[in-house]
Amino acid sequence: MKAIIIDDEKHVREGLLLLAEWEKHGIHTILEAEDGDEAIKLITEHRPEIIFTDMRMPKRDGITLLKWLHASDLTSKTIVVSGYDDFEYMRNAIHYKSFDYILKPIEPDVLNDTLDKAVLEWNEQARSRRSQVEENRVLNEAKPLYWDRLFSSLCRKESITAEMVDKVEREFGVSLPKLEKTVALLPIKPIVMKSFQGDRDLAFFTLNNICNELLRTQNDGVCFRNSSKEEELVILFWNHKRVTYLLDEIYSLIYQYSKVFTVLALGKKSKKVNEAYESALEVYSRHALTDQKKMVTHRDVKSGHLLHLLDYSNELKWAIRSGSREQVQQQLEAIFAQLESRHVFSIEQLKGWEEQFELLRNNWLKEYEIKRQVPFYRGTDYWNEDGSFSLRRFKEEKTKEFIELIQTLTNAKYQKEKNNMQHIEEYLQQHYPEDINLQDIADRFFLSREYISRKFKQDYGATITDYITGIRMEKAKKLLENPYLKIYEVAYGVGYGNEKYFSKVFKKHAGLTPNEYRHAKT
Repeated sequence: MKAIIIDDEKHVREGLLLLAEWEKHGIHTILEAEDGDEAIKLITEHRPEIIFTDMRMPKRDGITLLKWLHASDLTSKTIVVSGYDDFEYMRNAIHYKSFDYILKPIEPDVLNDTLDKAVLEWNEQARSRRSQVEENRVLNEAKPLYWDRLFSSLCRKESITAEMVDKVEREFGVSLPKLEKTVALLPIKPIVMKSFQGDRDLAFFTLNNICNELLRTQNDGVCFRNSSKEEELVILFWNHKRVTYLLDEIYSLIYQYSKVFTVLALGKKSKKVNEAYESALEVYSRHALTDQKKMVTHRDVKSGHLLHLLDYSNELKWAIRSGSREQVQQQLEAIFAQLESRHVFSIEQLKGWEEQFELLRNNWLKEYEIKRQVPFYRGTDYWNEDGSFSLRRFKEEKTKEFIELIQTLTNAKYQKEKNNMQHIEEYLQQHYPEDINLQDIADRFFLSREYISRKFKQDYGATITDYITGIRMEKAKKLLENPYLKIYEVAYGVGYGNEKYFSKVFKKHAGLTPNEYRHAKT
């Protein structure tokens, strides 16, 4: 804390410096002034919390100084120290809110008791001021959120209460139920991606301020963030005279700030906010993105049916099952051609494609029994650097999603086939002495004989029969190393009921008869 002593007599200033318990009260800087003029300069520069001042001084006296202090924005505590028990001085000290009045000669106990009370009161008031500042900050931050939620709720349904009407009227000076209203929608996704590097909150804050500064000049309406949507600003107009002008201005200002073109979708008039909003939403959802207009109305809504990706599910399924990127690319090109020639590239169409692709992908993942932990690529950047819609980027994004899906399904199919053959091979290792045939294996593993025969030979380089024979012969070699086992016992041990047939197969495999092999090993 800081303090200042103002007195034209040096010995009085020195006395206060010596008598006051400054450190006890956390006062580490004590300034001195000989008159009011000097005092005002020091107070303005250093803003001390505690001020001791005499009443009779040259140039600017104590009363004039008290008037100045009273009119300033200072929160200091002023203690008058005077050698005159004068009613006029005391009256002015009280009138201009000085904290206390001490008479000279100064008694140390009185001085420090007064200083203690002044510091205590200043600290309490400082805490109160900080608390008030924090409350105001919280209120200022919460206020826009409150209006966002209130107006967003009116967009969902027209259930405006008397309390809401009263609050809007006190804040904006309009009675909402009595006025016809128009809504314009400002989608900010391209702006967020291209100009704000994905920072949605900063984009909302900036664009909201741009819009509301214009709307407030003549109380034309309000702009708010739709709390029900991720990337939508809503402009609610209750003054229809300047709507076109304001939308042109908003468009220009946003472009100047972000260098991104956007689209403003204007709905029809209605006394109900939700009807005005739904009208604007229809305009935004169904207008042709390829028209590249800066403002669209109900006259720009295109009629016609949406392209349904589900209608092409069989063709896409067989293309994907082929594992061929070329086949999938050809199928997609055919669908894109249909979309361009017979349908409208609207927000509604884009969302329909995204939702149906998600459904198809989930169904195919279930069919392949895939539980993927890593999220799939979600291609939704259909916008040029200037914010305009790009048909080329749409095709690239959708193709990228399909290619990733092909890779995932192909890998899963390969892994599944690989696992099936591994399980079959393990089964042969464990059951080689038994009479095993291809049909038994097909029944056990729920696979076709043809598929097993082809895939097993592809992976292990031998037919099922040859592979079983190979296992039996390797096991027979180990058994023949035991001189106490008879040849027929070895034959039975590896699955042959006929000793002669075993010997014939063994010689074909090893180039020696079982007896010759045994003697060669001993």
